[in-house]
Amino acid sequence: MVIAIDGPAGSGKSTTAKLLANKLGFIYLDTGAMYRAVTLYFLNNNIDLKDLNLINNFLHNMDLKLFYNDNRFKVILNNEDITHSLRNQDINKNVSQVSKNINVRKKMVDIQRNFSKNKDIVVEGRDIGTHVFPNAEYKFFIEADIRVRVKRRYNEMPDKSNISLSELENQIKNRDLLDSKRAISPLIKSNDAIVIDTTKLTIDEQVKKIYNLITNN
Repeated sequence: MVIAIDGPAGSGKSTTAKLLANKLGFIYLDTGAMYRAVTLYFLNNNIDLKDLNLINNFLHNMDLKLFYNDNRFKVILNNEDITHSLRNQDINKNVSQVSKNINVRKKMVDIQRNFSKNKDIVVEGRDIGTHVFPNAEYKFFIEADIRVRVKRRYNEMPDKSNISLSELENQIKNRDLLDSKRAISPLIKSNDAIVIDTTKLTIDEQVKKIYNLITNN
């Protein structure tokens, strides 16, 4: 069974998906972490993100593997565990540029589909229900007020000294715009997705609401 959870940054989809997978005994897949890993790879190699030929060449040399053990999702890039290196301002500023590249998306979707074969899995991202798994048994679209989303993302950041709440709000608004307007697999709600507004919900309430919708169906 595939459970697809989509939504914008800070909506609570990652934490909800992770806890939901644990509650159901399912595998968890964070597709956003994959695009962040590719962005980190390009930044570490000083790649001009507008140079499509160079990006394509480096993609061929990139070895990205996913693991899920003991309720922990891990991203391994060229034999290095980078799971805990994916939340910084450089990545935040550049991940949308990387994500809209058609060859990057194609490679990531191939990895996501292969990883998910023959598994009960909760997959979260921005185009899961519309593109990656359009036939998922359950689809949810999580949203929340922008101010709540900004505060959540700010609290997630290990180093809060390099950015203010207003700067982060502008970043998230820009990310929303880029994600929703990109030509390839934009952030949109699938017609058959259930919308969950998490503005006034705690994480436990979000998880419980989705869990009940699945198990009581």
